[in-house]
Amino acid sequence: MKYKMIALDLDGTLTNSKKEVSPRTRDLIIEIQKQGAIVALATGRPIQGAAPISKELQLDVYGGYILSFNGGIIKNCRTGEIVFQKDMPGELVPKLAEASYRYQIPILTYKGDCIVTEDTTDYYVRLEAEINKLPVEALENFAEQVNYPIPKCLMVAAGWQLEEIMPKMQEEFGDKVNIFRSEPFFMEITPLGVDKAQGLARLLEYTGVKREELICCGDGYNDLTMLKFAGLGVAMENAQPEVKAIADVVTLTNDNEGVAYIIEKYMKNK
Repeated sequence: MKYKMIALDLDGTLTNSKKEVSPRTRDLIIEIQKQGAIVALATGRPIQGAAPISKELQLDVYGGYILSFNGGIIKNCRTGEIVFQKDMPGELVPKLAEASYRYQIPILTYKGDCIVTEDTTDYYVRLEAEINKLPVEALENFAEQVNYPIPKCLMVAAGWQLEEIMPKMQEEFGDKVNIFRSEPFFMEITPLGVDKAQGLARLLEYTGVKREELICCGDGYNDLTMLKFAGLGVAMENAQPEVKAIADVVTLTNDNEGVAYIIEKYMKNK
C-alpha cells in the first residue's frame, strides 16, 4: 500500500449535505483499516462533534485518530489517549470578547459537551450547534466566565462581514493566535502552532508514517495547510476555489462520494 494514512475533513468532504457518511464510503473506510491503513478525522469540530462519525467508521476498533479543533487536540480513538493538546492563551479571551462586541458579531467556545456564548439565538451559533449535535449554554459575560483552558474560539457572521473583519483581526491578534475561516461564516481562532498540517505532522511522528504516505482530503480554507502538506492533497469538486487551486487532485463532490472515489483509486487493495 503506497498510502498508509488518509486524513479526512468532515463537513463538505467526508459527509454529504445531510451531514451523513454514505454506506459505500463507510464500508470502504472500514475495509482499508482492515488492510492496515490509518484513518484520521481532521476537523474544526470538537471531539464530541466528531465522535459519532469516528464510531460509525470503527476508528475505535482499528486505531484511528481524531484531530479536533483543527489539530488542537489529537485523540487515539482505540485507547482514548490524548496524544496532543494545546490551549489558547487565557489572557487573550477578554480581548477577543471585546473585539466581538466592537465588531458586533458573536463569539463562542466550548465547555464539556456544550457550546457556550452570550448570543444563543444567532443563526450561525445555532448552525454550529446543529453540526456538532451539542447544546448551547448562555453566558452573561464571556470574558469573565470563560476562565478555563479552551482549545479555540469561533466568531460567526455572514461571509461578507467576516471578509471585512478578518484582516483587522489578523492585524490585531495575528502574532498571538491563528485566525482563518473554515467556512465563509466561521472564523476560527486557534493557538499559534495549531493547524491541520501541524497536527498531522505530530501524528505522523507519533505513528511512524511518512509524509509521502499521507493522503489528505478537504474542501475549506482550514484544509489548505494539510493539502499542501500531504503526499497527495485532494480537493473536493465542491471545495473553495483556493483549495482546488493548490490540490494535487480534484475528486467528485461530497454528495457524489468523492472520498470513496479516492480510496478506491489510491488505497484499496485490488
